[in-house]
Amino acid sequence: MAAAENAAAASFAALEAQLGYLEPGDIEQVRRAYRFADQAHLGQMRSSGEPYITHPIAVAVQCTEWRLDAQALMAALLHDAMEDCGVTKIELIEQFGSPVAELVDGLTKLDRIQFDTREENQAESFRKMLLAMARDVRVILIKLADRTHNMRTLADVPRSKWKRISAETLEIYAPIAHRLGLNQTYRELQELSFSHLRPWRHAILAKAVARARSRQRDLIQKVQKEVEKAFADVGLAVRIAGREKTLYSIYRKMDEKHLSFAQVTDIYGFRVIVPSVLDCYTALGVLHQMYKPVPGKFKDYIAIAKLNGYQSLHTTLVGPSGVNVEFQTRTESMHIVAESGVAAHWLYKSQEGDGSATGGMGSQWLQSLLDIQDETRDAAEFWDHVKVDLFPDAVYVFTPKSQIMALPRGATVVDFAYAIHSNVGDQTVSAQINGEQVPLRTELKNGDVVEVVTAPHSTPNPAWLGFVRTGRARSKIRHHLKTRAHSESQGLGEKMLTQALRAEGLEKLPPEEGDHQATWEKLLRFTGNRSREELLTDIGLGKRIAGIVAKRLVTLLAERGEKPDALLISRERYTAHETVSQGAVTLDGAESTSIRYATCCRPVPGDDIVGYLGHGEGLVVHLADCPVARRLKNKDAERFIRVEWTEEPVRPFETGLLVTVTNGKGVLARVASALATTEADITHVDMGVEVAQDTTDLKFVIAVRDTSHLDAVMRTLRRTPSVIRVGRVRPSE
Repeated sequence: MAAAENAAAASFAALEAQLGYLEPGDIEQVRRAYRFADQAHLGQMRSSGEPYITHPIAVAVQCTEWRLDAQALMAALLHDAMEDCGVTKIELIEQFGSPVAELVDGLTKLDRIQFDTREENQAESFRKMLLAMARDVRVILIKLADRTHNMRTLADVPRSKWKRISAETLEIYAPIAHRLGLNQTYRELQELSFSHLRPWRHAILAKAVARARSRQRDLIQKVQKEVEKAFADVGLAVRIAGREKTLYSIYRKMDEKHLSFAQVTDIYGFRVIVPSVLDCYTALGVLHQMYKPVPGKFKDYIAIAKLNGYQSLHTTLVGPSGVNVEFQTRTESMHIVAESGVAAHWLYKSQEGDGSATGGMGSQWLQSLLDIQDETRDAAEFWDHVKVDLFPDAVYVFTPKSQIMALPRGATVVDFAYAIHSNVGDQTVSAQINGEQVPLRTELKNGDVVEVVTAPHSTPNPAWLGFVRTGRARSKIRHHLKTRAHSESQGLGEKMLTQALRAEGLEKLPPEEGDHQATWEKLLRFTGNRSREELLTDIGLGKRIAGIVAKRLVTLLAERGEKPDALLISRERYTAHETVSQGAVTLDGAESTSIRYATCCRPVPGDDIVGYLGHGEGLVVHLADCPVARRLKNKDAERFIRVEWTEEPVRPFETGLLVTVTNGKGVLARVASALATTEADITHVDMGVEVAQDTTDLKFVIAVRDTSHLDAVMRTLRRTPSVIRVGRVRPSE
């Protein structure tokens, strides 16, 4: 029987009866949306046994109480169509236009987010995330209407789900309703949640309040008559309505302040509605003349409105028989804002003709609540400007274990990794968002579930500094790179000084402690360094020349009687060409911040190379015949050291190719295909900006193993149709 009554109440006729404030064309659009939703949900039933369509209709009816526009009502009717019926966003755009489809899409995204964890601090983050996700305030209003109807029909759902749904409503949705000033919805959601979450306590409190009501009915009526007479005597037109504290607010007060029911004194109260703001203060004076106010219980929310726009004067008075009675004094417009919050804008519009004065007022308090991009007082443009992004500078994302993390807008996967822990950030190698593989530079969106994959030997990439947004990530990456650069430069410096000493006839570096401590102290005074580590780092960074330091160290050791080994000198000092050498640094291509490969000539294993110790930039490797290196050698010869390739480099090396081709259809594709067959990776292509001629120069940067691999690549390209010439890119003289 109850199901039949609910079905009748939620029929389209019941909705149509509420649509009088819309234009006839808009009502027809709403009817079209109803027919579409009815067809989409055909055969689906709710837990109560009613046809599923009764739920969207009930949600739309709730939205009509807030006087929402036709687009919002259509979205309310269609809000489950994408999730439950497989209707696509494209279909909705074709049928009802983009604005309605966007609203439904926003609702669908909110539905997909599950509030899995029960921690109190999570609830606040979750509320913020919901508000940040909804770009349009109507999405939140429809969502609240949806949750309200679900709570009204919760009795039909298996009892095992009551606790989870009620707790979620109490922690998430009721506070959002309060934040948006929807007091009626806020109170109803609290009451429904309380009755399902604590049914026994709810029942006991309900009986206690009913008993107190019957005991004090005469008292309350007496107060109301006395107050009405007092206002009539001063000629002030007022409307007085009784107000009873909700059971949940009584329960919470008892719980938080450890009170018994008898100690909760302000269960009953009155609302006094007056014509103007000045009358509010006049009414307050009348009330304070009648009954004594309770000290500390007066609050002026008219002079300083609440964040959600609520305005009233609150005072608690000692009534007859010593019973405390609360009075809330406000104007009619304040009352509408207090009850309907965000929705007050439309209520004003419908009640006051053009809505200019009240619309302006409504916009002003919304300004403090919502992120309105551009100021406007024109009700017609209102929707274009009202956004709900109450937290425009933050995005809220989930970890795989449903923890919510707040990050600045524009934050990337790497920022997320460092927000979890610096070790996670340092070792990040890849990531998934919502189960899909994404680049590490991907910006996060509200509601994303982010999973980071780490590897124990992975280290931060300097390129990350180009896209991270958080100061934490930036400082951690810089610290790691600085530490790594320092240790790598120190290792390189030790290697270079050892090789320079061998060329001077000493097998290895003397130990720092023991007999040689004084020698090192003298050497550090000579170089101006504070420690052995700092000296070796400076050599690795090119700030000190290894050969000069080695000569000084040999002199100091000779003073102690340690003579160079003549045989070692003859073996190390002269190469086949009898050129002075410090010994060669071997290169395997392992990533290092202290060794760089020059981009002007891009050497690869097998090339003749030289090493240049730049001022503070470590070792830079050039081709032996690179014009840039030759110019540096003429200017700074002592900074060059011998370098050579190891037999098995650990990675491919990039080099530049200049390919001249005849213009024609598909030429680039043919060249790229030929490169692919040689297993050379293309890392960059430059086609230039010149107007197309008969021939075009294509500049490729490719990764090859060594010069043999490079020769094979060039041979393959020369055999490719349309290719005229192939050569390595060389720096200009």
